[in-house]
Amino acid sequence: MRIAFNGLLIIHGLIHLMGFAKAFGLAELPQLTQSISRPIGVLWLVAGLLMIASALTPGRWFWLIGGIAVVLSSLVIFSAWHDAKVGLVGNAIVLLGVAYVFASQGPLSFAAEYRRDRTSILKNTGGPPIVTEADLAPLPAAVQRYLRVTGSVGQPRIVDFRARWNGRIRASANEPWMTFQAVQVNTVDGMPARLFAMNAIMKGLPVDVYHRFIGESATFRVRVLSLVSMVDAKGPIMDQSETVTILNDLCMLAPTALIGTAFHWEASDASSARVAYTRGAHRVRATLHFNDRGELVDFVSDDRSRASPDGKTFTAERWSTPLSEYRTFGARHISTHGKTLTHAPQGTFAYGEFELQGIEYNASRLARD
Repeated sequence: MRIAFNGLLIIHGLIHLMGFAKAFGLAELPQLTQSISRPIGVLWLVAGLLMIASALTPGRWFWLIGGIAVVLSSLVIFSAWHDAKVGLVGNAIVLLGVAYVFASQGPLSFAAEYRRDRTSILKNTGGPPIVTEADLAPLPAAVQRYLRVTGSVGQPRIVDFRARWNGRIRASANEPWMTFQAVQVNTVDGMPARLFAMNAIMKGLPVDVYHRFIGESATFRVRVLSLVSMVDAKGPIMDQSETVTILNDLCMLAPTALIGTAFHWEASDASSARVAYTRGAHRVRATLHFNDRGELVDFVSDDRSRASPDGKTFTAERWSTPLSEYRTFGARHISTHGKTLTHAPQGTFAYGEFELQGIEYNASRLARD
């Protein structure tokens, strides 16, 4: 779709060059019967070049370049209405694209909010301390082994990370899967923050999803076509549920966080451990399960609730995230595949499948993307 749209922009822009050629006598163009002055001819050229440039502009700024191009194009078309009025059809199509990109990438979009929030939470606090064997001593044996397996010992503590995901989600066991791409930023120290921005396709339509948890309050919002609000979930139950999600993130993606004072551990057996985690006003619990290699393979909690399709009500259900396919990113050995399962009275079903595409640790020390 984007390739076809860019092709339209380039063709539309090249057609505008005819007005410039007519004004400066560079070509015989009998199809343009009206005279075009040189100043107007320059506007034809600028409009055409902007149309072509907009095809090459990253999505975040396309709405601006494309919007200016549409305005200039419409002005020159009205100046030569008899010959060029059909060009308004192309402008109408371009305007629809500009409007959608403004809604999905412009200053009022989830994408822009994510970028602002990311900047606000990533603070360069200097070099974090190195994890030592002594740091592991208070932890259950299974958790100690997990930190060793993940390459945590001898590496700096993780203070934040950025991750990229592909996958698919669905609202219930009877609904079709929706593919998605997502970006995520978490901080670890103090009051950990979590930003998770997702772009999915539902019944052929683009859907924007934004999970935001900064400070005491978490929100979960969904928009169709970047405009129509489907879900706007918030409140104390949402805050507790997202606290479980942060705990899950830290266990899976930032194992050095498990050394922190916010965690209270109980050993279960050689292959599992129970943890209570405190963040702000919320204290949540989970059980971690490890395989024979010491890798975390499941996370189970009874403290998370599933939101209704409109986000207005919540149902407490057991939640688990089976993990698999460990890979090494730099010095860190972590899972790259996970599922989110809800254990409802009518049966267990997977509502999400996630594949980690890349991760950067201590991202506050890296260049912003």
